[in-house]
Order: sequence, then structure tokens, then C-alpha cells
Amino acid sequence: MKRKPFLLLTLLLLCFACQGGAQQPGAQAGAGADGAETEDTVRRVTLLFAGDLMQHQGQINAARRADGTWDYTDCFRYVRDEISSYDLAIANLEVTLPGPPYTGYPQFRAPDAFLQGALDAGFDVMLTANNHCCDSHQAGLERTIRVLDSLQVPHLGTYRTQEERDANYPLLVERNGIRIALLNYTYDTNGIPFRKPNVVNLIDRTQMAADIARAKRMNPDVIIANMHWGIEYVMTPNKQMRDLADWLLAQGVDHVIGGHPHVVQPVEVRQGKDGAKHLVVWSLGNYISNMTKDNTEVGLMVNLTLEKDSVTRLTDCGYTITFCSRPAVSGRRVHTVLPASFPQGEMRPAERERFNRNIATARRLFEKYNVGIKENNRQ
Repeated sequence: MKRKPFLLLTLLLLCFACQGGAQQPGAQAGAGADGAETEDTVRRVTLLFAGDLMQHQGQINAARRADGTWDYTDCFRYVRDEISSYDLAIANLEVTLPGPPYTGYPQFRAPDAFLQGALDAGFDVMLTANNHCCDSHQAGLERTIRVLDSLQVPHLGTYRTQEERDANYPLLVERNGIRIALLNYTYDTNGIPFRKPNVVNLIDRTQMAADIARAKRMNPDVIIANMHWGIEYVMTPNKQMRDLADWLLAQGVDHVIGGHPHVVQPVEVRQGKDGAKHLVVWSLGNYISNMTKDNTEVGLMVNLTLEKDSVTRLTDCGYTITFCSRPAVSGRRVHTVLPASFPQGEMRPAERERFNRNIATARRLFEKYNVGIKENNRQ
């Protein structure tokens, strides 16, 4: 969906931090009567970031049909419209696609249909640098890339060779005339080594500084770093994460999006010395998984709107809290991602109790620690 921009509203938004409220993908403003751009042209792009796309054995079993195929369509049925409404939707693919046999934790080997389900829901770009990217070793890392390429899915984080990395990283994506440079790094690969010629982007300040410098030479309008970092099950960022985010912003990264802890962490909008606003998401949490540990059933979809005239600005941002509901409590066939606005009357009592308890915990966290951003469409 597109809507006509309101220039006055845009100018007012530039004076304040993000106030939330999901933005629909915007059309270009400032065109003349004949459609030609004028000096006042404002370009707009909307982005969405979601957390970990995981695939435990319970999910594999639930998605398998009687004919031996796998179908994940219904996993995303209640969030599909929101995902697809953005110009660019990005998620962390925290599985490998090595082909059968398929297994869950501790080494994730997912059916190709899992990726297809996420793409059909509206995701555009996949992050692959995470601690599970080597779960099926070299063959799985390379086949995952082949599957992504065969479906023409832009991806970043892992590479078959250094030459492939050199040709494709940082990933530059252009939407609505705005150039977006994407970076992706992980803290580790769970002790499973990757061997040459394969490359996995690890958190290393020397390499990251070189990559940021290269990103700048691409003349992007914005640089966004996606970091797989932090301590599992801890709901606030640690000093190491804060120091690294400060360093990334000082190097010229505009926004930092984090994940890995399997729980959500706060979101901040910071203002730089030049007045520019920088979004820092400490952890998006799990988007879809079979995890049941406290707070692991909740995730985030964080949206941001960028506008460009003579400069590129963050003009709006917000977030939607999600809950991954398991068949055991919902009665549905597959694990299903539900937005916080999902109707209470459509849930079983056990599902409703878990849903409300987990979302309430997340809201208390955000009310205490979030800075400059609000929940979308809170009811």
C-alpha cells in the first residue's frame, strides 16, 4: 500500500524522536504536475526488521504433511499483511538448508520450504551470519547459499569464498531511490569451525572498520549493521554490546539492529551531535521457534521510515510485539506468529494465558528502558 506524503507532517517529525505508529510504504513527494521530480522531492522508504527464524524438531514435525512435504504457509498468516506492507523486510535465517535429514536443536537442518514460507510472508532479505550458520558444516553452509541464490533472495553474512564476499559485501539494496548498505556479523559459530574457502562474518573491529569504509565508498544513503551478539535469555544489553554499538555509530553506521539472546531487549533512538537520529535495537528476540523457556516466545518487528531530500533522516519508527504460539497450546496445525493485537477471543485459555503473560513482561521492560520509540497500534 502507498499513501500520499504530507510535507508538513514530515517537517514536524524531523523535530522529534520517533513516536511509533507503523508506516505504510511511502510514495515519492514533491513531484511536479507532470510527475517530474522537483528540488523539493522527498524520497521515502520503509523498513522492517524481525528476529530469529528458527526451526526446532517440533516445528519440523508439525509442518510435515501426509504426502511427505512441508508447508509453513500458516506460520505467518497473521503477520503476512504487516510484513509485506514495508518496502524492505529483513530477518535472521538461523537455520541451515542442507537437504535431508532434517533436525532441530542443537544443529538446525531445516527443509527448504521453511525459507519459502518466510519469503511468501513478505521477507525480502535474509541474514545468515549467526551462531548456527555452520551447523551442517561446509556442505550445509554452501547449499544454504545456493538455495537463497536460486530463489534470487538477497542475503549477507556467509560466503562460499572470499571472492564471493568481495563481490557481494556489504550488501547494497536500493528502494525508492534510497541506497541502503547492510552489514551482518556474529560473535561465534558455536565452536564449529568454518574452513577455507568459506567465510563467515565474525565480530572483529579491524575487519568491520574495513567493511564500513568500503560501504561508505558505495555512496549509500544509510548504513545498517545487523549484529548477532549478547547473552542468551538476558533481557538487557551488557557493557560489551553497548561499547560495540557506540563504536559502530562512531565509525559511521547509522542504525544498529541486534539479535541472538532469544529474548527481546530494549530499543533506543539516539541523537548524534549533528542532530541525526540513530536507532539501536539491542535484541529482536525469537520470531518463530519451539522454545518455551521464560520470555522466549516473544519477539519484535521493528519498523523505521527513512526520508531523503538533501540528506537522509530517520523520521519515524515503531515496533510490534509478536508471540509464537505452539500447536500444543493453540490447537493449530503449526507454530504460528501472532501480533500483540491478535483477538483474545480466538485463543484457547492456555494459549491466552501464555500470550498475555509474556507480552505483559515485554511491555514492562520497554516501558522502563525504551527511549524515543513506542509500540504500534497498542490496544
